[in-house]
Parts: sequence; C-alpha cells; structure tokens
Amino acid sequence: MAAPSSFGRDTGLQVRMVTTLVLLGLVYAVLVGALFASGASGIVIAIIAGGLFFFQVVASEKLAMRAMGAREVSPQEAPELHAMIERLCIQADLPKPRVAVAQNAMPNAFAMGISKKNAVVCATTGIMDILSPAELEGVMAHELTHIANRDVAIITFASFFASIASMIVQWGFYFTGGGEDDEDGLGVLGLILVSAVVWIVSFMLMRALSRYREFAADRGAAVITGRPSALSSALQRINSGMDRIPAQDLRTQEMAAFFIFPPKVKSGLGTLFATHPPMEKRIEALNRLEGQLQGASTRGPWA
Repeated sequence: MAAPSSFGRDTGLQVRMVTTLVLLGLVYAVLVGALFASGASGIVIAIIAGGLFFFQVVASEKLAMRAMGAREVSPQEAPELHAMIERLCIQADLPKPRVAVAQNAMPNAFAMGISKKNAVVCATTGIMDILSPAELEGVMAHELTHIANRDVAIITFASFFASIASMIVQWGFYFTGGGEDDEDGLGVLGLILVSAVVWIVSFMLMRALSRYREFAADRGAAVITGRPSALSSALQRINSGMDRIPAQDLRTQEMAAFFIFPPKVKSGLGTLFATHPPMEKRIEALNRLEGQLQGASTRGPWA
C-alpha cells in the first residue's frame, strides 16, 4: 500500500477550483448588478439569498441523505464498513467522517459536507451487494479523496449561486406584468436574460470542474489503496449494475455530480454536459496508474 506521505494535494485540481471560483465570482457580480438595475430591493435580495444559502449549503446534506433514503450507522451496525473507512482515513491522513448507508438498489456512493471535520460518506446497499471488499475499498477511497480535496464544498457553494440564477429565470416571467408596464417589463426581461446567461456559464464551469475532480478522486483512490485495478473493476461492475435498475429508480439527478458514477444518460448531447468523464477514459487512466505503480514497485526505492 502507498505511504501516507505519497497522498498529496492535486495541484491541477486546486488551480481549476480557484479559477472556477474567480470566474463564477465575476459572473455573479454581474448578476447582482442586474438585480439592482432592475429595481430589486437590497433587503429582498439579502433575504432570498440568505434563505437559499441556508437551503443549498447548510441543508443540502440532510436533503441529499433523505432523498437517497440514507441514515448514519454506528460501528456496531456496520462494523466492516466503519473499519474500512477508518483504515483509509489513516492512510490518507484524514479525520474520519460520519458513515451512512442508503437503502437503495442503485449501486452508488457519495460524499457530502463543506469541511473535512463535518463530512459524511455514504454507500448504498446496492453497491455493497455487488462489489468485493477490495472494490468497495477503492470506491470509498474515491469518496474520501473528494473530502480531502475539498471539491465537495466548492461544488456546493458554486451550485448555490447557479440556483439563484435558475430561480430568477424560472419565476421571472411571472413578474413581467404581461407587458402592461413597458419600462418595468423590459427591466425584468433584461434581468431574466442576464440570469439565463449566468446560469449557462455557471453550468458549463461546474460541469468542467466536476469532470476533472472525478479524475482527481480516481487518482487519489489509487494512491491511497495502491490498487487502481480494484477501482477500475468496481466502476465496471457499477456500470453493469446500473443497467438493471429501472429508469424510475434512477432518481436524484440533481445529485449526479456527487455520485461516484452518475445515473445513465442517453448518448448524444446529454453526454456533452455530463457531470462525469466517460467510464472508458476513467478506466484507461486507472490502467496507466496501475502500470506506473507496478513499475515503481519493480524498480524499488533506489532504482
């Protein structure tokens, strides 16, 4: 297994997260300016934004857990899963998160939480049923890497502002006055247009970051466990397991970015905006890592 010191910060991911936040900050500054220009009250903006912030950031974990039918489990209830998470956390030098299990046939896992000390990792009963212990270890190491990289928090914060823009677009047409007041109507319509652009830009930036962070989490899992092939095998099993899940059970699409493997989408334009890179590319990257780790092991530390 890899030494804890070999699990370091992913510089590429850190640069992308900072860049995404800076760009989103500029875009949302434009949105705030448009809100004031449209005549919206600063107090109303603060109240709505504060409520959405609480809903998106503070309550998102509880809502996600409830949507998946997940609950926290004690070491007595899930001793093997807890022991696995504890071993991986020691290896990655992470505080142990809370552990949850979702009574859900969908084979998946996810991590939530805006800090390393306030995080939870969850595995579904579906994924625990189809994976071997080594494969499940690879999956949970992947989720722990998300916590270590803090990318869960970045995605959560970024989606908060996107939600505001989306809400304005969806509900703004109700306040255009049916064109009765041209001046006000044009102001609201202009706000809707700006909000739509903000939402599109946010969507694209978050999708790009989401795909890269999955590669980063795969690499982190490979380093923590020292077995990239176990995660590669797990991804293939999960992919096959998804085929057997009825379409109506592939729920919580809004949570797709947090899953290790997203609910399947049809080929075509949907794949261009996917939250995850194609499985084939993830497996190719893991296979390359496997070769690198085996080569390093063969050469020895003094090669």
